[in-house]
This record gives sequence, structure tokens and C-alpha cells, in this order.
Amino acid sequence: MARRRSSAGAGQSQRQLRVGEGLRHALAELLLRGEVHDPLLAEAHLTVSEVRVTPDLRHAVVFVTELGGELRPDLHRALVRAAPRLRGEVTRRMRLKYAPELTFQADPSFREAARIEALLVQERATLARQHEDDDGSS
Repeated sequence: MARRRSSAGAGQSQRQLRVGEGLRHALAELLLRGEVHDPLLAEAHLTVSEVRVTPDLRHAVVFVTELGGELRPDLHRALVRAAPRLRGEVTRRMRLKYAPELTFQADPSFREAARIEALLVQERATLARQHEDDDGSS
């Protein structure tokens, strides 16, 4: 009997989703509590929004954003430097067989949401002006 794949998570298996969510929680906790010995990361307010794991669980893409804006390049470099330590720590905490290679990326979803919100505001303003023009011409 063929196994069914979940439609959630862009075709990821339940196992990938479960491990990704566990990694997200572990990384967020490490960054929140300042357990990464980097002064730049200790002072930053980072959000780990998503972790996508490959089917073999050996690689994980970690989507991160900085509170109040996009991820600064210096913070991205600090995360890349801290990746080996984070990799070992999350592997121990989650008791994973393999330590996944962590790749950090700025999360584009917040920027995209802001862009969509700006378009909606612009459209509402246009509709309001049209409505005022229609009322004024009657």
C-alpha cells in the first residue's frame, strides 16, 4: 500500500514537519536565552519563523527575521558563524541520530506581507476616492 503524503508544508512528510518544528523550537529557545556566545546575537531579537528539513533530515533551512524588520547582514553572518555550535546543541536536545546542517536565510514572508498590506491600503484609498467622486457628481 502506498503511503500518502501530507499536503501541508509543501509536500513534506509528517516526519520532516515534526523534526522541523522541533528544530524551530530548540533554535528559538537557544537564541532567546542567549545561549549562543556571540554578543551580536545575544543583543538581537530574532524570530525563527520556519525550518524546512530535507527528506533525509541531514540539511535544514532556517528562516529567521529580526524583530521590527529584515535580518541585517551582520546578524546573518553571526548566525552562520554560530551554526556549528547550534547544530550540536539542537541535535543533543532533540536526540537526533544525525546532526542536520543548518543554513540560515532571511525570512521573506514578512516583507511580502508588508508589500501586500501596502497594496491593500493603496487599493482602499483608490476606492474611497472613486466613491467620493461618484457621490459628488450626483
